[in-house]
Amino acid sequence: MKPDNDELARRVEQQAQRMQRAERDRPTLLAQTVYLGSLGLMFILPVIAGVYLGHWLDGKLAGYSMRWTLSLLFAGLVIGGFNVYWLIRSQD
Repeated sequence: MKPDNDELARRVEQQAQRMQRAERDRPTLLAQTVYLGSLGLMFILPVIAGVYLGHWLDGKLAGYSMRWTLSLLFAGLVIGGFNVYWLIRSQD
């Protein structure tokens, strides 16, 4: 019966060490906030740049057109999505 108690004590000690390590390595609220803010900027900046560039190009064309604005808006969404995907994958 003694070996069973030793095995149980060893497993409990391992679990306690794992829990302490997880608590120590857990990111802080500030680190999580900065990470989410970076994700947001990585997504929204290409969208805004695409819309501004498209609006400027549409202004250079004669007549009313939104062709460049919508095209570059879509391109900004795709590029922003790839940026977020790349940033998340690099963190893992």
